Amino acid sequence: MAEQTPSQRTWQEFKRNKIAFAALLFIAFSVLVAILGYLVMPDSTPMANNMTIQLGTKKPGSVFSMLRIRRNAPVDTLGFFTKMLFGQPAFYRDIPIVSYRFIKDSIAVDEYVGDEDKPIKTSYNLFEVVYGVKPLYEGNLATLTTYSGRKLNFQLIDSQYQALQNIVKARQVIKRRFWLGTDLYGRDLLSRLILGSRVSIAVGLVSVIISLLLGILVGSMAGYFGGWIDAALSWVMNILWALPALLLVIAISFALGKGLWQIFIAVGLSMWVEVGRLVRGQVLGLKQTEFVEAAKAMGFNNARIIRRHILPNIIGPILVLASSNFAAAILLEAGLSFLGFGAQPPMPTWGGMIKEHYGYIIMNAAFLAILPGIAIMLMVYAFNLVTVGLRDAFDIKSQSTRI
Repeated sequence: MAEQTPSQRTWQEFKRNKIAFAALLFIAFSVLVAILGYLVMPDSTPMANNMTIQLGTKKPGSVFSMLRIRRNAPVDTLGFFTKMLFGQPAFYRDIPIVSYRFIKDSIAVDEYVGDEDKPIKTSYNLFEVVYGVKPLYEGNLATLTTYSGRKLNFQLIDSQYQALQNIVKARQVIKRRFWLGTDLYGRDLLSRLILGSRVSIAVGLVSVIISLLLGILVGSMAGYFGGWIDAALSWVMNILWALPALLLVIAISFALGKGLWQIFIAVGLSMWVEVGRLVRGQVLGLKQTEFVEAAKAMGFNNARIIRRHILPNIIGPILVLASSNFAAAILLEAGLSFLGFGAQPPMPTWGGMIKEHYGYIIMNAAFLAILPGIAIMLMVYAFNLVTVGLRDAFDIKSQSTRI
């Protein structure tokens, strides 16, 4: 049997920790759902922002009948990847109804307006419901012009009415279930939670990449070269280390402005100090070892020695800290969104959803704030379990971190 490489041995050791491995699978599943995004969301409209005000703050599992009326504007069908990334604009306008009946070329409905209010009686033209365009009537003939310029003629006879009614019953009167309920504006809460996971995971990933790039660069230079370079870079790291992380992120956000990309940069710039301090300490302990001295004797330049001989030997502690920082980045993004510095509405974020609905905790709709809170807790807890699993797999002693 071939001898295992160090990475293979580390992976086998990590898999023995069943809880950490399960947390990794949960993270992988969450990432997959976040990537698929609009393809798996009940509400695939951009930003999951399809509002039905009458259905605001409905409890999880609520089911409503909906009449789907074709929008009176052209809507393009987007491709697979475009829809996955940006969503598909709605083809229909949804009207919640209690009951309906057909009257020749019209559908009469009792529109739902609330649990304590009587339904409103309204009627819609069947041609408008199906095609989104009102017809012109001339005697026993109805003519409508589609958005592509094509003219359609319909004879106003019972068989034509029946055909339109069958289309409406089959395609445009539907039952819609809100698995996790609706928010204040009648938007599907499950869809907004899924889209919010994309924001949280993206912020965590980008900020960790930024922090690793800066931290490894600064820390390796400080630890390897020493002298005045180490003193200067350590002074900068100590100053930033003394500042609370959230206040530092808020200060950077003030300088960069509100928005998603600004949050990526702000969180990343606030987290590189931990990486820099860790890398500096590890490099200080390795730069006097025999294999580094041998590399110097062979004439390798400093950049090659750091990149090829030192950094591969400290990858374990770096990965552990990166996993921990991922969880911290999710918490920071949620805190910033709660304070109004994160991604701006209508883009859903877990922290922003808590901000919008925390007042409903005492109004018999606590799920509106609790569900995004649970999502944050589960994601952060999963990354913390992975951090512990990596630490044990690499056999690394606990490192002190800033709170």
